[in-house]
Formats: sequence, C-alpha cells, structure tokens
Amino acid sequence: MKVKKCILIIIAFIFATAFFTYSEEDKPLQIGNSAFNHLQRSQVLFDHDGHNEKAALEDDCGTCHHVYDDDKQLITDETSEDSPCSDCHTLKKSKSNSISLRAAYHKRCRDCHFKVKKGPVLCGECHVRSKVSTVSTQKE
Repeated sequence: MKVKKCILIIIAFIFATAFFTYSEEDKPLQIGNSAFNHLQRSQVLFDHDGHNEKAALEDDCGTCHHVYDDDKQLITDETSEDSPCSDCHTLKKSKSNSISLRAAYHKRCRDCHFKVKKGPVLCGECHVRSKVSTVSTQKE
C-alpha cells in the first residue's frame, strides 16, 4: 500500500513539474513595465520567440538589440540582448541619449513594421485593453 502511495505522489509531482515548466515557457513577455513610473496604456504582451520566428530574426538579435559606440555609430557585430532597453534609454531624453525609452520602443517596433509592411502600428494593436486593466487612472 505504501509503495502505491509513493508511486502516485511521484507521478503527481512529475506532472505538476511538467505543467508549470511548459506553462512558463509559453508566457509572452511584458515589455517595459518596470521602468515606467506611470503607465498611460496597458502593458504590451510580446511573444519574443514567436515574433522572431515569423519575422525570420532568430539569428539576428542585433536588429532589435542594437549597440552604438560613443560616436553614435552602430556596432554591427555586437548585441545588447542581455540588457534591458532601460540600461541605455532613460525615461527622458538626455545629452548622452537622444531617444527616450518610450520613443525607443515605439521607433524600433513601428519603423520596422512600416518597413516590412507587416505587424501592428496603431496604439491599440500592441497595447490591448483587457477586462482587468493593469493601468490605474486614479492618483493614490
């Protein structure tokens, strides 16, 4: 009896582990939510791997994760994929960074979508409102 109980517990543990492992992999990323003090629109949910597969960008991380030198020249053989955008782009423009974080997201995504004539370009196409909104319109 004890052996059957142990086997059932082990099987349940394996299934639970597998379920949580696979469900975490399929979650889309939330873009830029921690750097912004006050959200004006809902967070963007972004399926990074699915997007890159559809856009054939799997081998070209530098397309989105770019690096510039001190002279503002693109360094083509380097990427910033291990750093958040907010490491270089601040909320406001500055002397060292001429593009704010919000503008950097919008410019990078929209310019590419316009160029390839595919993908969302309107606010509500990326910032999809849900029934339970994460955006607070009241000051607390």
